[in-house]
Amino acid sequence: MTPTVKFKKLCSSARVPEKRSFGAAAYDIYYPYDDAITLYSGDVRIVSTGLAVEIPQGWKGEIYSRSGLASRGLFVANQPGKIDSDYRGEIKILLYNSSLNSITLVKGARVAQFELNPVYDFEWREVDELSVTERNHAGLGSTGTGLGDPATVEEGYRAGKQCDMPI
Repeated sequence: MTPTVKFKKLCSSARVPEKRSFGAAAYDIYYPYDDAITLYSGDVRIVSTGLAVEIPQGWKGEIYSRSGLASRGLFVANQPGKIDSDYRGEIKILLYNSSLNSITLVKGARVAQFELNPVYDFEWREVDELSVTERNHAGLGSTGTGLGDPATVEEGYRAGKQCDMPI
């Protein structure tokens, strides 16, 4: 069964998210307001969409950057942004301009993409030991960076630090 996302327009010019091609994996979200928004280099701004949604239980909405905007330096800052099934407020998008140039959003601009994905419930179980793997504790580039340099992974922030309360 295909899930249904109910939506409510919070302003008359809000647009229903839509796929721009048959094979698109996500729905484009539009900026609906007459007042343009300019994000200067390094800015992080909350961008309103004029839409509120009701996501079915067992599902979550996820907000992603659009590749065309990302190639110009405009990203969803908390990618993917999550929309829980019990949230009923306006969809707002946290955008970050990583470029050296300002980027202006005008009415009708496609500012992000929306995906609907299932939520899996699971349980947490505390154990004394975890299974051993070939990789084991190595992380943060330990399988290579693809940049031509051998990975140099330092224990980093945790190095030499102890938990506040020993077990």
